[in-house]
Amino acid sequence: MQSAVIVFPGSNCDRDMAVALEDATGAKPHMVWHRETELPDGLGLIALPGGFSYGDYLRSGAIGANSPIMREVKAAADRGVAVLGVCNGFQLLTEAGLLPGALLRNAGIDFVCRDVALTVSSSQTAFTSHYQADEAITIPVAHHDGNYFADDATLDRLEGDGRVAFRYGETVNGSARDIAGIVNEAGNVLGMMPHPERMIEAAHGGSDGKRMFDGLVEALG
Repeated sequence: MQSAVIVFPGSNCDRDMAVALEDATGAKPHMVWHRETELPDGLGLIALPGGFSYGDYLRSGAIGANSPIMREVKAAADRGVAVLGVCNGFQLLTEAGLLPGALLRNAGIDFVCRDVALTVSSSQTAFTSHYQADEAITIPVAHHDGNYFADDATLDRLEGDGRVAFRYGETVNGSARDIAGIVNEAGNVLGMMPHPERMIEAAHGGSDGKRMFDGLVEALG
């Protein structure tokens, strides 16, 4: 499976994401600068990494969401290509309108950087196929603006449609209904605040993140 990592000025998890993808796919991903206007042909997965695109000036992900390559990312998502947004990538996806809601400043204001307990809410997506529903896993977070917000009607729709992929198993940032990750209506776009690329081998403290990438490779071929 061919994959790509979109690199924005300020990205700081792009190389971690590339290592995780190469480990899972056996091939180096394409590293695509945000000002490019075309994506490589034949991609099965596009990753928007964590970091601070444009230093998070204005609002987290707001400037990066208007980068030229994001038009191509949207078009690819509409064609069914899988898109994974982690941390700042999740913020980019909401700012670009690929996922509903917004990521607000953490409740309590503090930057949070530690391993957190998560519950897998759904195993019915390509991103979660190697987990069991309701399974408890551990993946690290590192963010200042991870407080997921949406109005009640949107939250009810996400819950009713089974689009909540992950929930926090503990109080982390004040997210509505403890939501840590959601998918789009078609199920091919996932945004999540925890960093699966930082939990792919024993030296990281576990491999719960690796299971996401292995599941994607199996599901997407």
